Order: sequence, then C-alpha cells, then structure tokens
Amino acid sequence: MTSDAATSLDRVERGRLLDAWVELRRRIVELEAQATALLGERIGEHDAEVAEHPYHRDAIYRSMIAEYSAAGHLSRGAVEFAFSDALALQSMPAVEVAFTAGRVTAAHVREMVRAASVVREAVRNGRADAAVLGLYETAVLVVAEADSPARTRAHARQVAAALAGETLLERHRRAASERSVTVRSLDDGLALLTAVLPETLAVAIQDRITRMAREVIRARDDAPAPTFLDGEDPEDVILPEHIAPDDPLAGVIFGEDSTFTTDPLASPAIPESIIVPEDERTIDQVRADLFSDLLLAASPSPALGNDLDGVQARIQVTIAATTLAGLDDHPAELDGHGPLDPDIARALAGRNNGWSRLFLDAGGMVTETDTYTPTEGMRRYLRARDQHCRFPGCRMPVHRCEIDHNHDHAQGGRTAIDNLAHFCRSHHQLKHPDIDSDHRWTARSRPDGTIEWTSPLGRIHADRAPRRVMFV
Repeated sequence: MTSDAATSLDRVERGRLLDAWVELRRRIVELEAQATALLGERIGEHDAEVAEHPYHRDAIYRSMIAEYSAAGHLSRGAVEFAFSDALALQSMPAVEVAFTAGRVTAAHVREMVRAASVVREAVRNGRADAAVLGLYETAVLVVAEADSPARTRAHARQVAAALAGETLLERHRRAASERSVTVRSLDDGLALLTAVLPETLAVAIQDRITRMAREVIRARDDAPAPTFLDGEDPEDVILPEHIAPDDPLAGVIFGEDSTFTTDPLASPAIPESIIVPEDERTIDQVRADLFSDLLLAASPSPALGNDLDGVQARIQVTIAATTLAGLDDHPAELDGHGPLDPDIARALAGRNNGWSRLFLDAGGMVTETDTYTPTEGMRRYLRARDQHCRFPGCRMPVHRCEIDHNHDHAQGGRTAIDNLAHFCRSHHQLKHPDIDSDHRWTARSRPDGTIEWTSPLGRIHADRAPRRVMFV
C-alpha cells in the first residue's frame, strides 16, 4: 500500500471517529431533553399539590428539591436550576422542539431560557406584546443551532434587550444588580474567586493591581544586592517578624514609611522598601498577592500586615499536633474544602490565637449530656467530624449550619454524639415535626457516624462522615 493510500485510510478513520462522536453527542442531548421533560411533569404534580395545600408550599418545594438532589447526587442549587429551566422551557415550544431533536444542547437551552427572562418581564409589565417571545425564539435559534453556547448567550441578550424595548442604561442598571462574589475550589489547594462587578470597576481594579505589580517588579529588578559587614554571616541577620523569608504566604513587604492611596485611578503608591532580593514571582503572581493583600489588609503595612495577618473570616483548619510542631509534613485539612499545605496551616496558626487542641480518646471525650445543648467539647468534635451539612451532596460549611438531634429531643432523643449532626437551615427544615408526613424526611445516625436519610417516598440515602485518616 502506498503512503498516499495509507494517509487516505487514516483520514477516513479520523472522519469516522468524528462522525460517531457527533452522533453520540446528539443522542446524549436527546436524553437530556427527555430528562428535562420529566422534570416538567414533576413540576405539574408539584403545582397540583400546592393548589391543594397552599399553606405547605415551602415544605412541598423543599422536599421535592431534596428528593431529586439526593437521588441524582447533585447539589441543591443544580437541581433548582434544572427545575427552573424545565419550567421556562414549557413556554418556549420552538426551543423545546430543537432540544428534543438534539439540534441544541442543554447549555444552549440554559442561555436562551435565562436571557428570555427580560422579555417575559416586559410582557408582564405590558411593555411588550406576548407574541414577541415567539420572535425571540426564532431569532435566537438561528445562532444557537449553528454556534457555541457562549456566542448564543451574547446574541440572546442582544435580541432580548431589543425586543423588550430596554435601553442601554436600563440594561446596565439591571446587570449591576446581579453583581456577586463566588468561590469554587480547584485542585492542589487553590480556589477560583470570581467577582461579577460593573465593568468600569473591574477594569479599574485590574489596571490598578497591574500598575502596582509592575512597580514591584521594577523596584525588585533595580534593587542592589544585599551587603554585609566583614565577617558577618547572612544567616545571622535578623529580619523583622513580618519579613520571614520562609513564610509560604509572604507577599509584598511594605516599609514603615509606606503610604497607600485608595483612589483606583491614581498612580499606585508603591514604597521603595518592599523588595525581598530573592523574589522571583511573575507579574501574575505579584498581582494575585497584591489582590489578597488589598482585600484582607486594606492598606498593607507593617502595622496591618499582609493578607494572612488581616484574615477575619471564619475558617476551620484541622492539623495533627506533630505536624503543627514541624515534626512531620502530613497535609492539614481546610474543613469543607480539602487538603491544605502544612506550611500554610502552620503560618495561620502562628497568626491566630483561636486554635483549640482536640485530644480524642476513649476516656477523655464527652460523648453525651443530660441537657438539650451539647457541651463545647462535643461541639468541637462534631465540627471536626462533619465539616459540612450532613445531607447528601450538601457542602454548606459547619459554621453556617445548626447542630440538631436526629431523634427529636422532645420525643426522647439523647444529646449524644451519635444522635447529633450539622444541618444547614434548608435541610434542617426537611425533618421538622410540623411538616406533613407526606413531605417530611427523617434522619438517623449509624455507629460509624453515617447519617441515614429516609425520603417521603421511602428511599434511603446515606451520607458518610468525611474521613480524617486516608491510607494511600
């Protein structure tokens, strides 16, 4: 076989694989459309229940969301979005047909459905005729069926604004109301902090920290090498405490005569004495350090410190005593998120006087009390054990949860470690005794700390306690 023939066969095989992939993706979309249709059917049953029992509206809704969240191993927010999209899709028949046929994906549908909210609001307020929703579907599907969800989003927003008669000023004011800050955990101890801000502020922030970072790098590059007296060992030189060279989170060091401006459009006030000669950070790393310094310390200085010195938020870190003492480097745990670099945990411990030592053994741990309220020792144990809400899939950290009796205290439940767990407010309310039995959940503890939930349908969902020791 000639090389040209072999190349032709390779091209045919690559084409076959591509076509098979495209077809499989289309079939997956069809299944997603069927799943969305099932949610639409469930919404109909929900509405019928609410019409029959209007006073239990909240309990009926919470129970439905929890049922699908636990069964599908999804977060409550993801399930609520799925139901919201399914409901909106019922008023968009053209989009629903395209989705069912596999011509647009669930991501396309999500963008079209959410952008359409502007048109629906205009129809409700009488600013637009009901027929414009059909025009919106037609105009947006032209792009959605031929382009990516991201481009569909931009096009859908433009079409919706035009059909709703929304001015540029109105769009900007509405968008400004959607500003937010969110955090999503990434791998290897990092997290993605996303701030949705008015564009002018976002650009000003980026410009400011970029100019400050350039000044840091310029001053670093221009700084003379450190000099020592004859016979002086560099290891003997004592630096101020806030310039610990081995600090894993040491950022920009500001001198005592530092000044700082809060005007985002003014020239950055970078002191002359910020340089650590061994600093080899890239401009992106300097920007990230400045960003955290500015947010957590306001005006970084020796008096206020850097980002870690300014931490006021509540976080819970669990670290072995031997690791804290520097005898080993086992990972610490940032509760509710995952492993934490032991150097970072030790740096936090050195800056914080709120650490509690927990020695858990058979003879020293209080496991039960006669009172309704658990002891502080029991609370510490439960915080370390649970880390987050104990409903399946929920990641609400313990400091935003409530400790509750699984077997109700009013009905004889003990205030004991094996009858207590952390639940967020929403999931706590699922098992409230005032809720009708058709929508009430029950929870019971197993000896190993697993919480076993029973749904109104009789389905059992187990949430196992997060492991503190892992063998790898």
